[in-house]
Amino acid sequence: MPVRSLNKQKLIIALDNTRVREILNPEHDSQPLFLNYSLAHAMLKPGEKSLPHRFHKASEVYYILKGRGIMHIDDEIEEVIPGDTIHIPPKAVQWIESRGSEDLEFLCIVDPAWKPDAEELV
Repeated sequence: MPVRSLNKQKLIIALDNTRVREILNPEHDSQPLFLNYSLAHAMLKPGEKSLPHRFHKASEVYYILKGRGIMHIDDEIEEVIPGDTIHIPPKAVQWIESRGSEDLEFLCIVDPAWKPDAEELV
C-alpha cells in the first residue's frame, strides 16, 4: 500500500520557482502506480509568485489548501482562497501569486503525469 508522508518527500524548486514535493508520479515512483496523473504539493511564501509557464499536452488542477493568492491563466485573473479548485487547460500560460501573511499552499494534479520536459517557461 503506497502511503506518502509529505514531510518525507524531497523538496525541490520547480522550473516555475515554486517549492514542490512530489507525492505520486507513476513516471518516478519506485512502486508500480496505476495512474495517468501525478500529484504534488506546492508552496510559495508571502509575496512570492511562480514564473509564467505552460504545459503543451498536460492539463493541470490546483487545489488551494492554505493562504490567499491571485491565479493568472492567459488573460484571466482570479483571487483564490482555501477550498478553491482551478483547472488549467493545456497550452495556457499560467502563474500564481501568494498574497497575504501566510504561505500559499496547494495541491497540483497534472494529467498526463508530470515529466521534466512537459512544461516550459514563457
